[in-house]
Amino acid sequence: MFAVVVTFQIKPEAISAFMPLMTQNAKTSLAEELGCLQFDVATDISRPGEVFLYEIYDNAAAFEAHLASAHFKAFDAATRNMIASKSVTTYGRVSQ
Repeated sequence: MFAVVVTFQIKPEAISAFMPLMTQNAKTSLAEELGCLQFDVATDISRPGEVFLYEIYDNAAAFEAHLASAHFKAFDAATRNMIASKSVTTYGRVSQ
């Protein structure tokens, strides 16, 4: 298991354009990437420019495949100028 947490700060004028692209990226990841097990997109009405992602992959290689996918590259190019800041944190499963 490989977890990815992403927090975006979206420019105020871009939020309405960003969200459909973000949700489509999540849907496509789940539908087309065998190693993508979960991809949640969340927001909080009190912080309208903040978008939180919680993604679960089989392993780090599956996440790297996500980053190399055509649909992610298209999303990244389309939204690059909409993002004020972005934080990505990854986690691996602790052996039990």
